Amino acid sequence: QVQLVESGGGLVQAGGSLRLSCAASGRTFSRYGMGWFRQAPGKERDFVAAISWSGGRTSYADSVKGRFSISRDNDKNTLYLQMNSLKPEDTAVYYCAATRSLIETLLRAYDYWGQGTQVTVSS
Repeated sequence: QVQLVESGGGLVQAGGSLRLSCAASGRTFSRYGMGWFRQAPGKERDFVAAISWSGGRTSYADSVKGRFSISRDNDKNTLYLQMNSLKPEDTAVYYCAATRSLIETLLRAYDYWGQGTQVTVSS
């Protein structure tokens, strides 16, 4: 089992940057594909980015390509999401998640979820 704790959210102006972190418990972090999802008020939880076990493969939602970057440090059991050129429409609660698959973009494929961290982008 994997426990996930996100951090790094906050309030930022449009055009600014934030880096989210997701600390994972357990000794098998490197055996999980990892992903970031987000959920805005009144909307469904949407895929943002995913990364494979070793970090060699990544995938991004079209809305964040070129602005966000997902990475992981398996020695530190930590997942990251670097968010640049933030827009008001990026405002949401951001969740990290773990899947036993190599890499996944589908929400239902993820087995473990963190509690989320709020990101608010002001215009």
